Amino acid sequence: MSKISEGLATDNAQQIWKAALGQLQLEIPRPNYETWLKPTSTVGLVDDVLTIYTPSPFAAEMLEKRLSGTILRTVSRVAGRKLEVQFKLQGSNDELQPEKLNSFGSETSDSEPNETTGKLDYAKSYSLKPSFNFETFIVGPSNRLAHAAAAKVAESPGNVYNPLFIYSEVGLGKTHLLHAIGHTLSLRGQKVMYVSSERFTNEYINAIREGTANKFRDRYRSADVLLIDDIQFIASKPQTQEGFFHTFNELHMAGKQIVITGDEPTNKSLLQERIQSRLAGGLEVDIQQPDYESRYAILQSKARNLEPAVLDHIAQHAHQNVRELEGALNRVVAYSQLIGSPVTTELADQALKSLLPETPKDVASVEEILKSISEFSGVTIELITGKRRDKATADARRMAMYMLREDAHLTSARVGQALGGKDHSTVLYAQKRFEQFMETDSSVRHQLAAVRDIIIRSRRVNLTAK
Repeated sequence: MSKISEGLATDNAQQIWKAALGQLQLEIPRPNYETWLKPTSTVGLVDDVLTIYTPSPFAAEMLEKRLSGTILRTVSRVAGRKLEVQFKLQGSNDELQPEKLNSFGSETSDSEPNETTGKLDYAKSYSLKPSFNFETFIVGPSNRLAHAAAAKVAESPGNVYNPLFIYSEVGLGKTHLLHAIGHTLSLRGQKVMYVSSERFTNEYINAIREGTANKFRDRYRSADVLLIDDIQFIASKPQTQEGFFHTFNELHMAGKQIVITGDEPTNKSLLQERIQSRLAGGLEVDIQQPDYESRYAILQSKARNLEPAVLDHIAQHAHQNVRELEGALNRVVAYSQLIGSPVTTELADQALKSLLPETPKDVASVEEILKSISEFSGVTIELITGKRRDKATADARRMAMYMLREDAHLTSARVGQALGGKDHSTVLYAQKRFEQFMETDSSVRHQLAAVRDIIIRSRRVNLTAK
């Protein structure tokens, strides 16, 4: 058994699959990974058979036919022993489902059509992910309002912000907040009904087809709290919107709490006007892309053993959403395990190389920035990169730290190295201070523009000389 295998050997299905996904990211073309592997999950490892759940039968078939060999080799390498894999539609095997809270607070599994009759079991509810709770949600400027609203709803359901509508782009945490509300209220004895809009649609259509509309209606309208994820998917389904509208009205009139998530504001959605009006009648909040501090805090919460410089490096490069952050982190850790080297900023560079955008040709170099700041301020480059702390030198150094990030696209760790080995936390503080000065002092903005003009003029002179 190799050192890598020894380090990863485990009987925990989720750990195995998480590590395997990190490695598969390195081996499989990104479009294939994003389409077929990223949406998968697992909770089952029985008799060395790892059960992998997919969101659709087609995805299971594609993984079985095209990627099963690669997946089998990877999970076996991760586990340190030979495993078998099987692909199943999510929720199709109750024995291997995680513990879940149903609408009455007891344990059950995802609601699925009965395999023998094709009918839905209306006694079952849907899973709330255990890790999606308020304690694990990282709060920052981009999501503070949404978090506060969700917490208030969990504290006093049906009395404030009803309905609560949370919208954002994918991977920013709206589902996390939805589950957190569900967990909190389930533990307080509330009858919580959580469902995706896709599953709501399937249930509604099957209920009409099979003549079980009364069971469908009774099940949803008996809930104290209704949580519906990704409402945008019913926009093209007028019959489902009809069912949702009446369910919404019944619950709302009874003072029951309703929380909905979507991908855009209600007034820009394609939902029926009467549904838009109902959703807009409560509180509508959005979640933006996380800022640097939030990205760093999220990474730190998931990998406390990594060096701050490495977390900074990943946070600087993975910008879009929390899922991208987690994917980048998993990729770096898996790459480290594969080659048997500790995680450093250089290793992170290698692991993330294919994910990073190409550097624009007009990016300023370290030399250009330092030379131009020196020319403008009269402070020598040696002083800027040294330890002297008089005001002129400190101001020039602070500007250099800011420009090396913004104009040279360096991470905080690299900025520190370029300025004589400054600690990355010192760099972060200086950059933040410079941003604050720019907001409150127009002369600082003018100075920055002047230094950038020096770089442009210098380049023109060099081009003319050639």
